Amino acid sequence: MSFERYDELAGLVPAEIVTHSYVQDITLPGEAGVLALITLDNDLDSSRPTTLGPKTLLEFGRTLEGLRDRAARGEISGVAVTGKPYFLVAGADLSTVKSVRSEHLGRLMAELGHEAYDLLADLGVPSFAFINGVALGGGLEIALAANYRTVSSGANGIGLPEAFIGLVPGWGGVYRLPRLIGPANAVKVMIENPLSNNRSLDGTAAYELGIADALFEPADYLEQSLLWAAQVLAGGEAADAVEQRRAERARYDDAHWKAAVAAGRAFVEAKTSNAAPAPSRVLDLLEGGLTYSRQESAAAECEALAELMQTPEFHATVYAFLDLVQKRGKRPAGAPDRKLARPVSKVGVVGAGLMASQLALLFARQLKVPVVLTDIDQARVDKGVAYVHAEVDKMLAKRRLSSDAANRTKALVSGSVSKDVFADADFVIEAVFEELAVKKQVFAEVEAVVSPECILATNTSSLSVAEMAADLVHPERVVGFHFFNPVAAMPLLEVVRAPKTDDAVLATAFVLAKGLKKNAVLVQDAPAFVVNRILGRMFGEITAVFDEGTDPETADNALRPMGLPMTPFRLLALVGLPVGQHVQESLHAAFGDRFHVSANQQKLIDAGIKGLWEKQDDGSYAVPESTLALLDRGSSPSSAEEVLRRTQDALADEIGRMLAEGVVAAPEDIDLCMIMGAGWPMHLGGITPYLDRVGASERVNGKTFHQA
Repeated sequence: MSFERYDELAGLVPAEIVTHSYVQDITLPGEAGVLALITLDNDLDSSRPTTLGPKTLLEFGRTLEGLRDRAARGEISGVAVTGKPYFLVAGADLSTVKSVRSEHLGRLMAELGHEAYDLLADLGVPSFAFINGVALGGGLEIALAANYRTVSSGANGIGLPEAFIGLVPGWGGVYRLPRLIGPANAVKVMIENPLSNNRSLDGTAAYELGIADALFEPADYLEQSLLWAAQVLAGGEAADAVEQRRAERARYDDAHWKAAVAAGRAFVEAKTSNAAPAPSRVLDLLEGGLTYSRQESAAAECEALAELMQTPEFHATVYAFLDLVQKRGKRPAGAPDRKLARPVSKVGVVGAGLMASQLALLFARQLKVPVVLTDIDQARVDKGVAYVHAEVDKMLAKRRLSSDAANRTKALVSGSVSKDVFADADFVIEAVFEELAVKKQVFAEVEAVVSPECILATNTSSLSVAEMAADLVHPERVVGFHFFNPVAAMPLLEVVRAPKTDDAVLATAFVLAKGLKKNAVLVQDAPAFVVNRILGRMFGEITAVFDEGTDPETADNALRPMGLPMTPFRLLALVGLPVGQHVQESLHAAFGDRFHVSANQQKLIDAGIKGLWEKQDDGSYAVPESTLALLDRGSSPSSAEEVLRRTQDALADEIGRMLAEGVVAAPEDIDLCMIMGAGWPMHLGGITPYLDRVGASERVNGKTFHQA
């Protein structure tokens, strides 16, 4: 092997931040000999993740070549790879990957990774990976290439997210992972988790799946990993235990493999309507992997990676993920200086229903401050507190919380029927019925008992924040703090500034959002803010074409080319028809006829029908004839193509109006809100670039939202 043929890649990204391979010899106890420990480090502070680029891979490969030679001379008995604190490696540097503008260079990049990782797999002495922190994509593939793996229980961010970013696991992961943990679990890691808000594993979950052979606590993780490696090198019980455990977790036959691929394809179809190429290519590789040799799989991975790097879907995903979520999402446009923020040592939640209880759990778990719920009677209060305790118990059972952390979280949450408990609160958020008069009354009652500095927040999804604050003594203390359901999973928080909202109040809201691990976007006080306004326009178009006579199958599936995570009618059923109708009526009242309010939807609500589609005995869905008989529909049906174009134009129109009104600072904020709050597909690169590409922006507004 020689790495010289890859030298042209080194000049591809002159500014690459190189992750160096630092080697240290460790004399192991007993007769285990000397272990060469590679520490991957970019020499930056602990908040800057290590990543993989051409120079990094070349240095890593040449380091392994040297260690292979030392192993052949008998100087070392093993090699281990670990990372700087909190990171093994966070994957390939996307800025580097997006600059690869030819299939030739993309294939070289893929082959370089395989050549380096194959060395780790076949050094002539056992190799180990100590997963001390984040191990994503190529970072996890380093660990998979090693012969043995340990993981820290404190590690987070472990996975193969390539399907999410428009690529495939291109450095052996798609071949090695199913053989290690079984094909069904591999589909979970490579398909289900990436396409479910880019979920990842923590150290405990990775160990339980079988990705790692041993699990150690973070306090002495490296020391314990070295001792364990010494035991494995010595042979005997430790090595036997590894083989036995692996055999238990990788029990599968050809039928299991094929069933896992089929389940993965069904999941991709349901999530993306097969609108993005990457997830299907991952499954193609997995399907072929049943019979591929490692070399055959590597060749297929390199080919897939080289092709996908050049697709518009990948470059759109890089814009959405890197430029929006990773950069703009962490530095919200228009947010005041965080130095203005006030400390928050106690939180109040008005209401004890499902949304309020989810908020209480989130505040207690993430901020670790006392949280008190109130409601109109003790039964409701008790139910809300019980919900929090039950959710904590579930986390404890899944080992997502320690016993001590679970007890502390439960102790932080209490309830009362009196708002007097808010007297010493610094931040009170209401999550009561979506009715302006109700919310105004709540705020008046709360303001009567809290301090002048206490911030009052509303979780309203569509009502005017200014109207809620209008009758208060201190309207400047009120801010919109709109979460999305389910609260724990959805990353977006719309922070709404009313005309009188104080800068210190706004700064506190943004600091709290970060503490809650949410991505906040500054939104001006306008009906339904961003996400619900855009969804409302979309729902209005779909219900309108249905009412005009378009058959339900066509109306509900016309937007499938967008790759949305759920069809409009099914999303309405999930949200709840009454809630959807209420929002639509509010938008119609604010903006007029361009927001269609469906009389047929009201008929479904009046009849107690929860959704248009009904599950059949064979598992399929259909609209019952009895449901259709209730409805009054026209005789002017539209084709799927007409529905799609009509909806695209409506969305371009509404977003153009929102930008003209100054609801957000820029189109990028619209994109960010839709990605994080509505599951807008990453591969479309945000809703405004999509509307530019399909021509809707120019058709409706006479110009695109972005420069070409």
